Formats: sequence, structure tokens, C-alpha cells
Amino acid sequence: MAETFRIERDTLGEVRVPARAYWGAQTQRAVENFPVSGLLPQSDLIQAHVFVKLACALANRDLGKLDGRLAHAIQHAALEVIEDGDLLDQWVVDVFQAGAGTSFNMNTNEVLANRANEMQGKPLGSYKPIHPNDHVNMSQSTNDTFPTAMHLAALTGGTALAAAVDGLADALAEKGRQFDGVIKSGRTHLQDAVPIRLGQEFTAYGLAVRRGAKDLRRALEVCKELPIGGSAAGTGFNTHPDFVKAVIGHLGDDLRPAEDLRLAMQSMAPMAGVSAALRNLALELTRISSDLRLLASGPRTGLAEIRLPAVQPGSSIMPGKVNPSMAECLGMAAMQVVGCDAAVAMAVQAGQLELNVFMPVIAHNVLFSMEILKNFLPVFTEKCVRGIEADADRCRRFFESSVGLATLLNQHIGYAKAAEVAKESVRTGKTLRDLILEKGLMTKDQLDRALDPKRITEPNDPSQT
Repeated sequence: MAETFRIERDTLGEVRVPARAYWGAQTQRAVENFPVSGLLPQSDLIQAHVFVKLACALANRDLGKLDGRLAHAIQHAALEVIEDGDLLDQWVVDVFQAGAGTSFNMNTNEVLANRANEMQGKPLGSYKPIHPNDHVNMSQSTNDTFPTAMHLAALTGGTALAAAVDGLADALAEKGRQFDGVIKSGRTHLQDAVPIRLGQEFTAYGLAVRRGAKDLRRALEVCKELPIGGSAAGTGFNTHPDFVKAVIGHLGDDLRPAEDLRLAMQSMAPMAGVSAALRNLALELTRISSDLRLLASGPRTGLAEIRLPAVQPGSSIMPGKVNPSMAECLGMAAMQVVGCDAAVAMAVQAGQLELNVFMPVIAHNVLFSMEILKNFLPVFTEKCVRGIEADADRCRRFFESSVGLATLLNQHIGYAKAAEVAKESVRTGKTLRDLILEKGLMTKDQLDRALDPKRITEPNDPSQT
């Protein structure tokens, strides 16, 4: 059946809108003007923006600016979106759109107006008794509602992500405890170095990830300061003197008005801070995932000091091959986050005078980064980290073969002898332990005490043995 249309009018003239669409003329123009990527706004951003509209309607009602019946109708329509997730498919403007998110703002205004009117028996597109601009957008502008919604969406997504990061940190810390007694060769410059315990490596990984969650939460705190009430240029023009306080009272007790509404609309520094925290977390995740792949390399010709859980066949041509797929996926997701941060940085510095018009690309990239990490980190934690096993025997063999032991033994046999034995070990393939015993440089008991795993991987005076 052919799609039917209704005719709407805006300040530029007539527009054909799909008959059953809850959006209107201005949204339809944006759909036609910006067929860029097919990427649509994240549900967190939509619901946050609708929540802002709801709070504004209630504030205007409280302040005597909006009829209570109209406010109630807007509230009812908004709650369907916020609480039930209804109509989310009616936000149809591409992520890449007109500056500041004007089209997105009108998409919200039109959907809420149409749904509120429909619930009162009015046809879509009538905008009576509730008008998108006059009522849903009362005392507001794109320029203050969009960044407010952006902050709220970041708080929602970031809080969920931080919890997922904590889960990964816990799992890494548990592996640190599990592997605490596994001695192995440390490596610096990818060359053999003094020994370390496998558990110490994993404990450090866990701490790095936990700090990432802490830094993200700290960055999110700044987003609790909201630009709402700035209207078009941060002056609060066309709003009630008590509007800001009233709106934030409906948004949440832990939120606060911007210290300066001009600054809040000129500067996207809070979102830059969140994006930077996501980038820094992603850099650590990339490093750790690369370490896990390296430590698991093999199983015959690599390090193979740990075994990662097998989650899928690794090759379409090599039978029996299993790849570190989960760590690879984490690396790709983390690399995408770093790329998103680069886009955010460019957009943040591009603000001019009273407004940053590049807010839609900032919102998309920050929320997309949160989404992919929030989705995958719990899977990575369960399907990879919790199932990691150590090959303690292989770790010890590398430890005993490493020329890094020479550093530990020069206190006992002297630097020159230690260097001589280290070179002979490389040349012959014999372990330093075997060569030292073979040459009678130390007794077995002396060597065992000198190479005690705990003693040589903690602060100590090597001469006191």
C-alpha cells in the first residue's frame, strides 16, 4: 500500500509529512535536508531531552505561565517516552544535522505536541490545543535544552558504564590474587628483565581500570551543572525569574543550575572532560587487552604464560586455531573511543561567541563511546577475564631461563661473574640456575634463598640473605 501523507505548514511553506508520523514539518525538512549517515540519536539523549521538556512544562505550570491542563497533557505524553520507551522510533533526524541540534529539538517538540493532542482526540498535525513552539518549547531554546539533555544523558550512560568498569576491575583484581604465587620473568623493552609475579601484573591492571572508573565519575560530577534557563544566548530572555530553580526542582535533587549561563552555553568543557576520561580509560583498556593477547600468544611459539577462554573457532582455513577474540574486540572498541574523543575535541574548540553549534556531534560521540564500552565490558569480563588460566610451569621456566636473574645474583657472585653466566646462558640455552650450580658459584640452598619468589618481587636489600 502506498504511503499516505498529510500537509503541514511552517514559516517556509507547505511540507508533506507521512500521515502517521508523530513528527511534523520542521522535522520532515531536516530528514530531507540531512540524509548523511543513517545514524539516529541515542535513546538516552532522546529520553533526557523529553525529561527536560517535562520539567519545563511543570515549571511553567507552577509559575503560572502554562495552563495546567496543557502541562498535564505534555506530561502524560512525555512519560510514555521516558518510562515506557514509546515512540522512540519517531526521532528521525540524522546525528549530523543543522547546528546546535535545532532539528532535534523541534523533533522532540513536534512528537510531544502531536502525542499530547492525539490523547485528547485531535488529529496528528493539528497542533491544537498544544503547539510545539508555543507550549512544549515555552521558555526554552535549543541552545539551553540540548546541552542540558546532553549532560543528563551523559550522567545516565556514564553511571552505567562506571559500574561495568568496576566489574572488570574486580575481576582483574581477583585474578591478581589467584595468580599471586606465579613467578615469571618481567619484561622491559620487550626483553627479559627482573622477575615479577603474574598476580602483580593483574593487580596493576585492575587498579588502572578502577582509576578509569574513578576519573569518569569525577568528570561526570561537572555535568550535574545544567545550562537550562539560558534561553537563546545565556541571558535567560523570555523566562520567568524563578524558572531555572523550578525546572531543576523537577529534574533532580543532585542537579544544580549553572554558575554562569553564558559560560554554560559557550563552553562545552564539561563534555570535553567526560570525553577525555573515556579516552584515557580506552587507552588503558587497549594496553591491557594487548598485554593479554601477548601473554597468551602461542600456544607453541609464543609466550603462552596465560590461557584465554576459547569463545569461537579462530580461522576459516587453519583447523584448531583459536584466537584471542574477546581481547581483539575490546581493542577495537577502545580505539573507536579514542577516535570519538578526537571528534569531540574538534567540536569543543569550534564554539563561537555565545554558542557552540557542534553540540550534536559532541553528544553522539560521547554517548556512542559510553554505549559500546557499557555493552562490551561485562561480556569481556565474563567471557574472557574470569576464565583466564595461568601456565605456572611455563612462567617458572621462563623465569629460570631469563638473563634478568643475573641482576638478582650479582650481589652474590659479583657483576662480572653474573654477566659471564648470563652470556653463556644466551649462547648455550642453559638456564642461569643450572650454570651457577654447575660452576659451583652458589649452593642449591643459597640459590633457593636468593631466588625466593616473594623476596625477589618485593622491596628488599638483596645483600641480606
